[in-house]
Amino acid sequence: MLRGLWTAASGMAAQQLNVDIIANNLSNVNTTGFKKSRADFQDLMYQTLRTAGATTAAGNQLPTGIQIGMGAKAMGIQKMFSQGDYNQTGNELDLAIEGKGFFKVVSNDEEVYTRSGGFKIDSEGYICTPAGDRLQPEITIPSNAVSISIDSAGRLVAWGQDKETPVLETDIKLYTFPNPAGLHSMGRNLYRPTAASGEATEGTPGSDGVGTLAQGYLEMSNVNVVEEMVSMIIAQRAYEVNSKAIQTADNMLQMANNIKR
Repeated sequence: MLRGLWTAASGMAAQQLNVDIIANNLSNVNTTGFKKSRADFQDLMYQTLRTAGATTAAGNQLPTGIQIGMGAKAMGIQKMFSQGDYNQTGNELDLAIEGKGFFKVVSNDEEVYTRSGGFKIDSEGYICTPAGDRLQPEITIPSNAVSISIDSAGRLVAWGQDKETPVLETDIKLYTFPNPAGLHSMGRNLYRPTAASGEATEGTPGSDGVGTLAQGYLEMSNVNVVEEMVSMIIAQRAYEVNSKAIQTADNMLQMANNIKR
């Protein structure tokens, strides 16, 4: 009976984690470049009372065994890097990545990566994130530039006063990973490479499987509110039914305790 209590308790803990992940997804539904997470669960060890295929005393082979599961646990939390919707802003420094790839920035002297393309220009003319993290390779917009154009291949041209003479021509690079789901989420829309993600590979937008850039757009969160609400209902019901299993096991223990009375 105690086995049932602990098994159901593990199920409640797993569903609580599931709800935590769903809540984080929903709270970031309007976060630019946010990628939703999904929990992966697996069953725990089994108590084997009889092995399938064992031979009985009469010489017969048992077609099935007896194994009792001990519950569930979270195996991992995976980032889902599916494409988010696009929001047209008209801002010349807003960039959306269409396809694979990340921007590289420097945060606290560390090279990290982001899908959020809402860039600004700091006091020294460098293109940076709203938090002040500079885009890599660094790009400095001249003070006499009056407009900026960026094509789908990442070619950036800053135009002078006459809007015919370029004062800067350079390229914006994107970076890809063998396994983006293995990136470490740092918060603030930033990701750090890990051994699981593999090393970053620099690429030109639109070539060798790297995504293209869309100027004047932002990639929004890929969270689907309806899907998350359905997942929350399922998790809530699973949590509830596990709590009922605990109550049932408790009632059975109470009955056993009352036999002596």
